Amino acid sequence: MNDRQNEPKPDVIPGRNPVSEAIRSGRPIDRILVARGEKSGAIVGILAKAREKQIPVKEADRTKLDFLSGGAAHQGIVALAAAKEYAEVEDIFAYAQERNEPPFIVVLDEIEDPHNLGAIIRTAECTGVHGVIVPKRRSAGLSYTVGKASAGAVEYMRVARVTNISKLLDELKERGVWVYGADMNGTDYRKCDMSGACALVVGNEGKGISRLVREKCDVIVSLPMKGHINSLNASVAAGVLMYAAAANR
Repeated sequence: MNDRQNEPKPDVIPGRNPVSEAIRSGRPIDRILVARGEKSGAIVGILAKAREKQIPVKEADRTKLDFLSGGAAHQGIVALAAAKEYAEVEDIFAYAQERNEPPFIVVLDEIEDPHNLGAIIRTAECTGVHGVIVPKRRSAGLSYTVGKASAGAVEYMRVARVTNISKLLDELKERGVWVYGADMNGTDYRKCDMSGACALVVGNEGKGISRLVREKCDVIVSLPMKGHINSLNASVAAGVLMYAAAANR
């Protein structure tokens, strides 16, 4: 057997002491996975420290931890390192102000495929987006897979993580940002003027944007479909809308 098959993946930190040290050192961590039903004292203490630093924690089957750890002893817990430290929403507004431009933001409502997230970040960087915002839970994070799929764009893009997307949209609107949600049965995107402060909301690959998030949008924009398929891949739809907004700007 190839020895490399027994090595953990590059973004995986397996084991109680390594995870604890990663948290203590302030290393960017995307999330922590703990074996389902694991309640030992040491792990409880580690998870308490993780929650203090607002690191998402999720239960997983031991077989998944075994796979991620590449056969290394994980003791029921692994941390998934982030390819880059997350920004704050305020950093996105500060960057727009620094460039003397109206804020141009992409909000992702539970995009789960890391390849889609990476592709969206790549297009966002190319179209002048000031920042991307994702939810802390039920979403792909800044894993090494995302970094690779972004072709390095993740190094230049401010990606912030928030607890509640609906609440975030309220805050954006209070700051004068017009919110455009991508969904079916909306206004043709070619008829929308997105030249001012705007946020584009793109939903989950299968479910689209949630009902509550849709209700928070100022405008629902749609892409006309002329074929037999009634929807586009999330990253493709996001790309079309980002370029449309860039053209307006």
